[in-house]
Amino acid sequence: MGFSAAALKQGFTRMPKLTHWDRDGSVRMVDVSGKQATARRARARGFIRMAPAVLRQLPKNPKGNPLEIARIAGIAAAKQTPALIPLCHPLPLSHADVQVRVVAGGIEIESSVATQAPTGVEMEALTAVSVAALTLYDMCKAVDKSMTITDICLLEKTGGKSGTYRRASARPRKNR
Repeated sequence: MGFSAAALKQGFTRMPKLTHWDRDGSVRMVDVSGKQATARRARARGFIRMAPAVLRQLPKNPKGNPLEIARIAGIAAAKQTPALIPLCHPLPLSHADVQVRVVAGGIEIESSVATQAPTGVEMEALTAVSVAALTLYDMCKAVDKSMTITDICLLEKTGGKSGTYRRASARPRKNR
């Protein structure tokens, strides 16, 4: 569903320019051919809420170690982001990592991604966290289908024209 140019002007006048729409309101891939390649990094985080019984079952999962498989799935997903998100540019990733930590109430997932390119890696970092969380859900759903994937967010991004962004509350919440 497209937006008319009038609707875009009326509804988004106070917001920064949305780059994936043209003047007519049609969706477009941003042309980055004129931009300089620079070092870019991004970190993202997410959480999957699990019952204590599920957390206790993690080491006994017959499919393998869910934490390690989720890490690998997240890294692989970062590399496949343009195949999943239609308007993302394919980027030569120089680094992708996913860390998972068992904490009270579930598993915290954090990704970091880097490149030297004309556009950022925020979507790759967010995709890595999302797919890692989905992988954990898939591997543990036989024990509990009520797990909840939540709090997926960009923590930080550096490089590019817009500079550095850091989420104000970069520390995980204590109460889940």
